[in-house]
Amino acid sequence: MKLIIQIPCYNEETTLPQTVRDLPRVLPGIDEIEYLVVDDGSTDRTAEVARELGVHHIVHLGQNRGLAYAFLVGLEAALRAGADIIVNTDADNQYRGEDIARLIQPILEGRADIVVGDRGVAALEHFSPLKRFLQKWGSWVVQRAAGIAIPDATSGFRALTREAALRMTVLSDYTYTLETLIQAGARRMAVVYVPVRTNPQTRQSRLIRNIPSFLALSAISILRFYTMYRPLRVFTTMGGALITGGIVLGLRFLYFFWRGSGTAGHVQSLILAAILTIVGFQVCLIGLIADLVRLNRKMLEETLYRVRRMELADQDAGGEEVSG
Repeated sequence: MKLIIQIPCYNEETTLPQTVRDLPRVLPGIDEIEYLVVDDGSTDRTAEVARELGVHHIVHLGQNRGLAYAFLVGLEAALRAGADIIVNTDADNQYRGEDIARLIQPILEGRADIVVGDRGVAALEHFSPLKRFLQKWGSWVVQRAAGIAIPDATSGFRALTREAALRMTVLSDYTYTLETLIQAGARRMAVVYVPVRTNPQTRQSRLIRNIPSFLALSAISILRFYTMYRPLRVFTTMGGALITGGIVLGLRFLYFFWRGSGTAGHVQSLILAAILTIVGFQVCLIGLIADLVRLNRKMLEETLYRVRRMELADQDAGGEEVSG
């Protein structure tokens, strides 16, 4: 059983040494542990420091592509390196390396495809009261979108099986944490949360520059990916609300008409009722088309999964031929 711990990095020459030193060298149930650093276009000595620390694999991106892209590149590199389990951690030493043992335990026991470290955001002292509230609220929203229990939606400390990593796709330019959880819920993956501890904060978050931008980006990400994976539910809900409004206004018009009040002053309600009903049916039709697109995307994702498996199988076969 091979474990690869990946660390996406951007200008982390000062924090990377402590992060790597804190990682485990031996774990029960694991035969081999390797480290992988994804240098996301750093302008400092991040890559050189990683080499000096003896990191087994270093992937260098020519320019800064963002955390989500670096995370996906790391998964692909870890799979090519033969990982059976992949652990992702942050380069700022936020998470404790000794907790990796409890992070991978549900996978070793066959209970999980993905395991996420629950930081207990409601009790983190270095989070402001507003940030703690937003973290809890955001986790609740993602939980509703994904359909699985999610106590800590933004935790980047997570472990994935080889199979889960092969099926993972990341389209966001912002962050992978929300998208992958919604994706896992839609694909009926077994997601388990385990409590983990955090180290004192070493620097300010680069993802959360200010609260308004964090809220806007998070809301857009959740809405986008929920619509992507559950379009029929989204559009039929919207269309149903419009049709209901149209029916209510239509009944209002009929009420006054049957009372003998005539149509004077109430024609506007009839016109608006017709517009809402027509638009509502159109939105529902859009939902049907979007659901067909979703089914087509599922087939493409299955194709991508099979292509990845074949590429890795060919790589393993080629490696066996060379070594023989």
